[in-house]
Order: sequence, then structure tokens, then C-alpha cells
Amino acid sequence: MMKDLQKKPRQRFLALDTSTAVMAASVMEDHALLEERNERAERNHSVHVVPVMEQLLAASGTAPGQLDGIAVGIGPGSYTGIRIAVTAAKTLAWAWDIPVAGVSSLQAMAWGGWHRGLAAKAEAAADEPAAAGAGGTPSADQGGTGAAPVHWIVPLVDARRGQAYTALFASAGSDAPRRLAPDAIRLMDGWLEALAARMAEAAPEERPAAVWIVGETGPHAAAAAELRCPAGTALQLVPYELEGRWIGRLGAEALLAGQRDDVHALVPNYTQLAEAEANLLRKG
Repeated sequence: MMKDLQKKPRQRFLALDTSTAVMAASVMEDHALLEERNERAERNHSVHVVPVMEQLLAASGTAPGQLDGIAVGIGPGSYTGIRIAVTAAKTLAWAWDIPVAGVSSLQAMAWGGWHRGLAAKAEAAADEPAAAGAGGTPSADQGGTGAAPVHWIVPLVDARRGQAYTALFASAGSDAPRRLAPDAIRLMDGWLEALAARMAEAAPEERPAAVWIVGETGPHAAAAAELRCPAGTALQLVPYELEGRWIGRLGAEALLAGQRDDVHALVPNYTQLAEAEANLLRKG
């Protein structure tokens, strides 16, 4: 009885992201997904954000007054697109007097894309056991332990002209991927060279069992497929569109941990090319 009295009440959160061609949104109860909507709008999200939000709240049986916080993907990604979700989240947080937390859209994409890749590997393994290799791929539900192989995850959002919004994360289980390199817009050729060099310079025991390149891989598939990986490191390319559940899980994790952003100061992470890369692009 005493344990029941000491339990914290469950909290509900709304999560939104419009940094890519998909408007990804969800309602979470603590870490559990209640409802999710993923609407492909080719970055014309302004006409969808309010009706999708209303559908989500209705489908999950959530009144605005029951929400305990809002999480929003702050990019990087589409310059115009990001602002739609960020503006909506700030407006609602101010109007409803609830906290708002900005989270990395690329980290959510890395988390979701990696799980999509793991699911595909599991299906292939069920059909053909020999296909289960891929550098000691852990199951999607495996917890991160010292014995679990570490995998690198490279999310991509196409930024055209040989560029991508990207970052580097590592994961060994079901927790959110931990960051190894910041979100940025990068020239893909240089980024792939940097990743290859980082793997080559790492001690053998620190090298990833596999590198997963996930997200908008299409425009960069040919270059990514040539990434130089050391012996024992598998390379996996996973086309993937961001889903609301991963923005929701990342946002719920942040809000439950007490992360809060000032509703007036929260801004999208637009990112910029490093000066040397910008100069190189102009010369090209």
C-alpha cells in the first residue's frame, strides 16, 4: 500500500516535429506511446499541424488540460519547416502554461532508423538464419550492457548540393543513442572521410560492430556505400522517415528528467556549414 501511495502520477506529453517532409507527432504517457500520426506533406506542414494535433488528442482521450508538457524537434532540417512545429509548441506551452522542451530531430531519426534497421535484420534472420550477421546486431529490446556490441548511427536529412544535416550517435541497446558528434550541416564527402578516419584511429576494442546510415539516404546512397569501414565493422544503409513515436520517446525522456526550455528563448537549430566547407562549396 505504501509503495502505491509513493508512486508518481503518470504524465502525458504532446510531441511535434516538422523538420522533414513528414510531420511526425505523438501523445505519450510517461515513456509509453498512446497515439501517433505521421503525415507526409512535403514540408507544407502549416496546414496540417493544428488538425493533426486535434486528431491526436481526441484519439488518445487527452484534453489540453491533461497535458503535462510539450516536446518539439528543433531540427536541424528544413529551414521553413522547423519553425512551424517550434512556433506551435511555444504558443501552446504559453497558452496552456505547461513546460516545453526542444529535442534533436536528428537524434530521434537515429533512434528510429536504427530500430527500423534492426527490425529488418530480424525479419531477414527469421527467413534465412545466415542473414543475421551484421556485426553482432543486438535485438531491438536488448538493454545496453557492457557485453553488447556498440553500433554507430549516422542520421541524414538531405540538404542538397552534396550536403546533409547529420550527426553521429552510438547505441548498444534500447536506450536513446548517445551523441558522439554534434548536429550540423556537412559536405558528405568530407563527413564520410572524417568517419572513416575516426574508425581507423580508434583502438580495435572501441571500433563499432556496425555503422548504420539512416534517414534520407537516397541522394547520398552511392557515396555512403563507399564508406571505408575496418575489418569486422558492417555497413548498413536504411532509408527511413521520422516517426512521431521517436520524437515522443526522446521528448518524454527529457521532460521526465526535468528538462525545460524558456518558452520565449527556444529557437530552431538551423546550423551552418563550417567556414572551410562553405568556401569549398562556393568554389565548386
